[in-house]
This record gives sequence, C-alpha cells and structure tokens, in this order.
Amino acid sequence: MPDALELKLESIVAESDRVVLNVSACRKGAVCPICKCHSSVVHSYYVRKLSDLPWNGIAVCIRLSSRRFFCRNHLCRQRIFTERFSGTAARYARRTLRLNETVTLLGFTAGGRGGARLAHELGMKTSEDTILRCVRNGAISQLEPPRVLGVDDWAMRKGHSYGTILCDLERHRVVDLLPDRSRDTLVEWLGKHPGIKVISRDRASAYSEAASLAAPTATQVADRWHLLRNIGEALQRVLEKYPTLLRKAAQNVVLRPETTPVEQQELPAPVEPDDPRSKDRRAARLARYEEVRELARRGMYQRAIARKTGMGRRTIRRWLGADSFPERKLPRRTSRADGFADYLKQRYAEGCHNSAQLWRELCEKGYRGAKSQVRDWVHRYLREKSSTPVQPPLRSMRAVSPRQTAWLLLQPRPLPEQPHLYLEQLLSSSPEIASAVSIARELVRIIYQKDTAAWPTLLEAARSTPLAQFAAHLARDEAAILAALQQPWSNGQVEGQVNRLKAIKRQMFGRARFDLLRQRVLYAA
Repeated sequence: MPDALELKLESIVAESDRVVLNVSACRKGAVCPICKCHSSVVHSYYVRKLSDLPWNGIAVCIRLSSRRFFCRNHLCRQRIFTERFSGTAARYARRTLRLNETVTLLGFTAGGRGGARLAHELGMKTSEDTILRCVRNGAISQLEPPRVLGVDDWAMRKGHSYGTILCDLERHRVVDLLPDRSRDTLVEWLGKHPGIKVISRDRASAYSEAASLAAPTATQVADRWHLLRNIGEALQRVLEKYPTLLRKAAQNVVLRPETTPVEQQELPAPVEPDDPRSKDRRAARLARYEEVRELARRGMYQRAIARKTGMGRRTIRRWLGADSFPERKLPRRTSRADGFADYLKQRYAEGCHNSAQLWRELCEKGYRGAKSQVRDWVHRYLREKSSTPVQPPLRSMRAVSPRQTAWLLLQPRPLPEQPHLYLEQLLSSSPEIASAVSIARELVRIIYQKDTAAWPTLLEAARSTPLAQFAAHLARDEAAILAALQQPWSNGQVEGQVNRLKAIKRQMFGRARFDLLRQRVLYAA
C-alpha cells in the first residue's frame, strides 16, 4: 500500500490488462483543511481512482472510497470538506505520490520521449507531455551558497543566443543557469547569493563588471585557458595584417635544396579563375572589399560597417588589416584515376593510348570512377610529357593561414623541419611580427611557469609592439590575471559542466526550453 496508516485493502480484482485494488480509509474522521477542526460526521461517499506503481510490468489502479465530512465548527466558511490523503496522493491527483516521483525521475534521466518509451515498457501509462510537466514541477534540492564560483557562457543557439552557467568549484556542481550572459542578470543573481569569496571567469567584460558591482570583496580569477586563447587570437590578428609575408614565407620553404636558391625565385602572380561565374563572384567580392575600405577611410567604425554591409565583423577586421585584396584559394582537384597512375603510365608507354580501353582495364582492377576521369588523366599526362622544363618544378610549402601560424608560433615543443623553416623565414622578414611573437611567447611562459615577477616588465616591453593594444587590455584586468597565477582555481571543470549541458540539450531534441533544460541540468549536477 502507498501508506498503510491511511489506507486499508478491501479486495483485489484482476482484470484483463490491469490489477484493481479496492481500498478505503483507516481513520474514523478527518481534519478540516481551513479551521483544522476534527470531524467524524460523514456527508457522503465517492470513489477516487488513482494510478499506482506497476506490479511486474502489470498496471495497477487503486479505487479509493473517499468520504466527505461536515465541518463541526459553525464559524468556519468551509461547510463540507473532503478528507485528505497526504501520504498517498496530492489534491485532485490521478497518480499516487510514489508513481509521480518515478515518472519525474524517468523524465530527469531520459527526457520526455525516452522516458515515455521506458515508462510504457515498465507498465506505466503516461505521455511525453506528462513527463515533461512533471520535470518542470519537480523540486530541485537547494545547495549551500558557494564560496568559490565559476562563471562561463554556453550556447542555447550557437551564434544567436547564449546563457550563463554558474558552478561551485569546491563541490564540483552546477549551482544555477541564467537565461542570458548580460551583466545585469549576473549582478541580480550575485546580489541574492552573498558570501562568495572567489569568482573564476573568462575575460568577458560583462562578467568582470558584474563581479565588481555585486561582489566587490570577492577575488576575481581570470581563467588561464581563456587567457592563452586570447593571446593566440591577438597574435592571429597581427598576422592577418601581413598575408603577403605569410605567403612568401611559405613559398620560400623549398623541399629540394639543390634547386634554384630562394632569393632568385620570383613569386607567381595570383591566378584568376577561368570560369565566368567565378570571375563575377570575384568581382563582386572585390567591390565589397573596396566598399569596406572606403567606409573605413570615412571614419566609420567596424560595428557600423558590419550593420551597413551585412557582413561579419571578423571578416571586416581581416579585410581592414590586410595590405591587399585577399584572394580565395583555388580548389585542389583530385581524381580517382590518380590511384592507378603507375598502371596508366606503364600501359601508355606500351603503346595503349585509347582511354576507353584503359578505362575497361582499370574497371577489372577495381576502379569505380567515370570514363571521363580516365580520359582527362590521359590528356593531362600528355600535356605534362610534351613540356620539357629546364629544371624540375620547385615544391614549396602549402600556404599557412594566420590562425595556423599563430598556433605554430606558440607551440612549446620543437617543430618538424618544414614548419621550423617557415617560421624562420617569417620572423626574419618582418621585425614587427618578430616583436609581437616575442611578447606572446613571453606571456605564454609567464602563464605556464606562473612567473608573477616578470609581469610588469612584460607590460612595459609590449607598449612598443603590435600587441600594445592587447597589453593595455591585460593591464586593465591585471588583478584577475595575477590572481590566476597565484591561485589554483580555473574554469576547467566549468567547461566540463558545459559539455554535460550540451549532451542533455541534444538529448532533448527541439523541446529544450530554458526552464526545462535548467531543471534537468541542476538535477544531473
């Protein structure tokens, strides 16, 4: 029985698809819910049906014979009341408390659709909407106020809407989810939860301002991983201003040292596409590039240019930092016939120049490509044989993007020969890039070794380099950065909680509204 102190069993009836328990109340009277006066004068009877936990996969229904009583207190406005069964079911409920708790647990664990499938397998008839409603109304245990708080953002819809996740770094649990990542929302939450001593965060201005306003006595700790990422992004912005130098440095890394010296080689001009449609797209892109440059010359800010042109701010920043129009990379075309190049060359040398015959022979060897690919390969091979170069073609290193270059420059371990030569060429070609790389590497060393004594010297040295603006931003957040070098706290476990949040959000398909997602994340924590 759900509660043996409230109910007694009268009979059991086995039906085709369920078991019915006929029960009645044990007590002789009841208490009025308004005046709390006891009464034993029965007004009437009625039958109340409740769904209960299944028996070995068989549904169970409880037919409860309930009573209505007269209230004996003449001053009470409740003349007639129904007896309550607080240990069995809530008011107007169709399920017992223990069945409702089980359904809620299924919803917290498996979600709406998965919980409904599991409930039907166990013999509990319920729907997805009912499970989700139980999750929304489910009670989450209140945690003790955190002393060390980790703050980070998470994407509800990447690129459009974001929220804030708050974690107790001492207990390794999620404390709360906020619907946005604005300063005012975090200030309101911190105002309701005093006593926080340490706040670990990334370098977002909204979080730092909120912590300064709502918790001025708390120690702010900048996350070291985010700080390393900011260094790489700052170095990448510097490299984006020198696309020509990056391209020349890559082309000067020749894989065969016995060929012509790199100083005597001439760099090839950018290859324009032959397709008319590609030419039209390039012309349109060039017109937008010139429009962006013209708006910048008029004194318009990057944010205003983005709103006017409908372009991304990152693209606008890259175009404004480039010294020439950035050409698109030509696609590298491959063919399935390239895998049979040795056989094709052998047959061609033997005198078989018929591409259809070569295609049939390749099909017997497992070739699954089109006949036209074999014909194109033969024509390309003929063109290569007809040309008689004076010396073998130079094989240069492929072009490296600014992001990849920044990653290579900040690697602490030794690099292979080819990237090492590329970085040497790049650093020797530009003193500005060399100075920025020197500051960035010193910043990385300070973070890894937690060398707080070298921090003031670094900020002074960075003022005369391309990273001066980034160093100024670091100086404004100096207290949090020094705290990160002195204290053990970081946002590492917060990132792990964000990963768990993403797993729960994807498990809920398209029904992960914020209130439902918050309930499940706090329960899973």
